[in-house]
Amino acid sequence: MRGVARRPLLVVVALAAAAALAGCSSSSAVTGGAGPVTPSIDDVTPVANPLEWEGPSTAVPADSAIHPITDGKQQLPATVVDTQGTSVTVDDTSRILALDIYGSLSRVVFELGFGDQVVGRDISSGYPEIADRPLVTENGHDLNAEAILSLAPTLIITDTSLGPWDVILQMRDAGVPVVVVDPHRSIDGIPTLVDEVAAALGVPDRGAKLVERTTATVDETLAKIAGITPKSPDGRLRMAFLYVRGQAGVYYMFGEGSGVDSLIDALGGIDVATEIGWQGMRPITDEGLIAADPDLILMMTKGLESVDGVDGLLEHVPAVAQTEAGKHRRIVDMDDTQILSFGPQTAAVLEALAVAIYAPDAAS
Repeated sequence: MRGVARRPLLVVVALAAAAALAGCSSSSAVTGGAGPVTPSIDDVTPVANPLEWEGPSTAVPADSAIHPITDGKQQLPATVVDTQGTSVTVDDTSRILALDIYGSLSRVVFELGFGDQVVGRDISSGYPEIADRPLVTENGHDLNAEAILSLAPTLIITDTSLGPWDVILQMRDAGVPVVVVDPHRSIDGIPTLVDEVAAALGVPDRGAKLVERTTATVDETLAKIAGITPKSPDGRLRMAFLYVRGQAGVYYMFGEGSGVDSLIDALGGIDVATEIGWQGMRPITDEGLIAADPDLILMMTKGLESVDGVDGLLEHVPAVAQTEAGKHRRIVDMDDTQILSFGPQTAAVLEALAVAIYAPDAAS
């Protein structure tokens, strides 16, 4: 739906955001984005004033394909000290599981040229190249010990975002090398994440190349975004990220430290969670959301679908209807498996979101 301009607004104070990714999509569909892709920044004209725009839009990254790096000889055994201080020796990468709540670990493994050795997937790994691998998570993000052991993995790369943790301990007791990487995700943290995975796979040189490639594309995209965002601080959009699962009655705002702060900053918005110091996992409160009064709300596509779209969101969360974003239906959604993945696809994710925010007529 094409939006229409609305009357100029005064920029409002304080937004709120909080929560972590503990309840991502329980759907097992591997979509990698649906519908026509969002055009590039180079091919669109931003609206004169994004604060005046009315109507929702969907962001679909133009490039979702894997581009593996295969130069660089693998060196095994590889001994690493993981983020928990555990020394792990890896001597076999023939059967890999890379599992986290974001879907970023498996993506990095594929981009490092080990896609053929990946034997299973988590629910958040939503790109076509991994679609034929069996799920080892259930009920959303619960690790299934039997499913994991049935795949006879020779290496598990994970973090602390999935549970129950006893399953990981069980894997170690069974003799499977488990490398635990940093669970925090942000744009600045991508190089560290890639380096940790590359070290576990015995391909640090490939990791360096992937970091260089990813950093270059992200920097280029950030420069493009800066070119279309309002120059005046008063023109910047104040953004909140809502995590919604209507069928489960789950309604959260993502806050400082969740990665959302990094995303909103990269998109030229004002992250209210950082402003008000709202951290951690906290459900939406009517008072908080109304006081925050965001101009724009970011959401996961399946979350928006779970409440039957924008109309359903306004009905299920009446406080949204009292915000500027709700009054003007300024909701931007993106596929659940992409929007907070913070990995090699980050540049494409940022570009698609930026177009949906600043040139919504081209993305709608």
